[in-house]
Amino acid sequence: MSIRMLRTLIAVDEHKTFSAAAEAVHVTHAAVSQQMRALEDEWQISLFDRSKRTPELTPTGRAIVAKARDVVRAYDNLVPSVVNADALQGDVALGAVPTTLTGLIPLAISRLKAGFPDLHVQVNPGLTNPLMSRIERGTLDAAIVSRPPVIPPGFEYRHIADEPLQLLAAKGTTCDDPLDLLATRPFIRFNRDAVVGQMIEGWLQRKGIRVQESMELDGLEAISSMVYANLGVSIVPASCVPSQHPIPIERFPLGDDAPVRDLGLIYLRDSLRTRVMQEIERALLDSAGITTDAEGVA
Repeated sequence: MSIRMLRTLIAVDEHKTFSAAAEAVHVTHAAVSQQMRALEDEWQISLFDRSKRTPELTPTGRAIVAKARDVVRAYDNLVPSVVNADALQGDVALGAVPTTLTGLIPLAISRLKAGFPDLHVQVNPGLTNPLMSRIERGTLDAAIVSRPPVIPPGFEYRHIADEPLQLLAAKGTTCDDPLDLLATRPFIRFNRDAVVGQMIEGWLQRKGIRVQESMELDGLEAISSMVYANLGVSIVPASCVPSQHPIPIERFPLGDDAPVRDLGLIYLRDSLRTRVMQEIERALLDSAGITTDAEGVA
């Protein structure tokens, strides 16, 4: 067994086929097959069910993959944990929910680059739950997410900003009653697979509002563009970092009981890059307009 073989095994799990895994780890399909056979022979177990057209991991194989991720993560952090665990350099894989990509994330990364030019942040867009799964698998270091209802054991969640939900309507809309607009206009829904989408749906149900759904999107800019074209109204978070070039539409508060999106940074509590996580948090807080003290992250 070698770390290289474990990386290949993890790639097969992530990409589902030997061919896709081969491309991901830059070897041939035959090499992937050979490595997997070698692992099975060495361990005397069946990692794959080959009775199907596309080999699938057996239950034992899936359990092995979970342990292999821990081994590879520990190997990758072996030298940094001793030599430069606190070094603010190298690559950082950061996930981000789509609503942060045009405001908070660019500003925060710009601050990081100004202070730590050797730290390279790679941004990976996605929804909250898939991003958290990627952190757990070790393919992301951290992510900016909407706080989920439950923080899984082993995760650290750091609050960055509150973003009240608001109603969007076309420019020139004379009615400013969100309940009336939701009842009478087509509704452009925020993706229900997102935490924010679930918050919106819960609020609509509590209010007893039946909307005339016209489409479902997950990009704030796309939703705003549809509203600008007078194709309906929508409910979205009020960004903690206002856009420099906002789309000219009306924005109405939902009232005193409006849901509030809790936006935060999440990562594994046992991360060996604690200092990097602290500086990312500091950059996010500063970008969201919150000051931090000189000693550490507020």
